[in-house]
Formats: sequence, structure tokens, C-alpha cells
Amino acid sequence: MVKGYSQRLTPPYSGLVQIAESERARAITMDGNSWEFHFLFAIPEHKQVPGRENQRRFKRVAAIETEQVRRIAEQSPQETASVDERILELAAFIATASFPFPSADHYEYWLLDPEDDSPLALIFSCVDGEQMQDFPERAEWTALPASAMRIARTPEEEKGGEPPVNYRVERMVAERAGYNPRGRWFNRRQTEPDAFPPLLLKEDWEEPGQFELCQRYIQRQSTRLLMLHDLRLDDRKRLENAARQNVLEVERFHPFYPEVADQHVMNAMLVEARLRRQPSR
Repeated sequence: MVKGYSQRLTPPYSGLVQIAESERARAITMDGNSWEFHFLFAIPEHKQVPGRENQRRFKRVAAIETEQVRRIAEQSPQETASVDERILELAAFIATASFPFPSADHYEYWLLDPEDDSPLALIFSCVDGEQMQDFPERAEWTALPASAMRIARTPEEEKGGEPPVNYRVERMVAERAGYNPRGRWFNRRQTEPDAFPPLLLKEDWEEPGQFELCQRYIQRQSTRLLMLHDLRLDDRKRLENAARQNVLEVERFHPFYPEVADQHVMNAMLVEARLRRQPSR
């Protein structure tokens, strides 16, 4: 039996991956253009963690373009005789699946605000509660690096040689967390959702400069934040408006947006992305 679910890529948060998983293998994708196939293997005895049973891990075995995955699913048994049955099973599931898959990483590790011990910034999330013990409980939040998500600097910042916004936001979050930062695990299925920052980072910064930096970071990350499930309508609307500055990323990620707040805005972004990709005459 194959199940489909999505999981946030952390740390740092960089989007959601879609996962099709059987008892023996899994296939994952972030943008739907290609799938990575992983087979499940037993961990050698000398590498096992003491006290745990049936220890296994996934190992990457292939990367297959989505169109090829569909062709594999449509071919006859004779044509796919040389394809591993674990890939065949997953390909058949992917070919008829509806996306995005439901979110399943309900276990979350948050950096805490020392003012009231409330969640300040999401550090890590996982699907299985057993995975919590594998994550080093360092209460340290990291921003998506500038090499992966460039945020334009103002002329004043350029002139003054200011570091990228990403790292300045990272630093101010660390300063707010204090000298002895603390983190905590939550199971969101058992906790009130409103207690958590919907965009994975608190936005209530007292100093105008800090508030502005936080907003610039969130706005630039909007194309990836739109992949989150259960966003409020007003949050989704402001993210869609912010995403207008990065329509090529919207085109890449939009198949996995669980909802659209303003279809007119979304359609306009997709048309603009298509026009940008066309060669000029």
C-alpha cells in the first residue's frame, strides 16, 4: 500500500516536499518536475543506535523526470520488465495522485520567546515522533541562506556594505531568544493552532527596523510559504501579493499550493511567468 503526504523541509524552512511512500520505498519531489526514488534498507549492525529495534534508512537510488514516471506507469508489464517493482508501485500511485498531499509533519520543534515561552520561530518538523530523538535539540534558528534566496538590498544598504537581509534577520531572532535560548517540541494536533506564528516566524517586532527586516524576509519567502497548509485567508492574500515579485518561483511551486486566495492574481502571475520564459524575437 502506498500513502501520500507532504512535509516541510527544515532547517531552515525552504518549502514542502511531496512524498509517496510504500513499505519498501519512497519517492519525493519539491516542484513536481522530477522525483527522487529511495529504497529502504536495514542499517548494518555496527552502525545501529543502541536500544532501538528494526533500524532502517532510505537510500537514494534514482531521479526520474515526472513525464517518464507517467510513461512507466502506463507501459505494459513486458515493457517494464527491467524496472524494479518498487519503482513500478510508486509510479502507478504518482500517475493518478491528486496534489498537494496532506501535511503530516505535526511534530514541531520551536525556538521559544523568553518573554512568555511562546513559539518564536520554527526550527524543525517531523512526521514520526521517534524522529524527535534524532534531531539535535539545539535551540538555534537559521534563515534560508542568501545563496538560495536572494533578497534585494536598498541603495543605502549597498553603500553601507550591510550583510544580506537573511543573516540580519537570523541575528535579530538569535538576539531576541537571548543568551540561553530554549526550544520545545509540540504536537500540533493536540495544541491550539493560534498559539503559533502562521508564517513560522513571529512578526511582532517593537523596533521599526526589525519589523521591516522581518517583513522583507517573509515577503521574499512568500512563494515557498504559500505551500503551507491551513493558512488564514488574509495571510494567503498578502503572500500572493508579495509573490508577484517572483513569478518564476510561483510557476515552479504553485502545483503544490493547497489553496488560492485570489485566482485572478495567481493567473496573472502564471501568465507573466510563461511570457518571461518565451524567447524574445
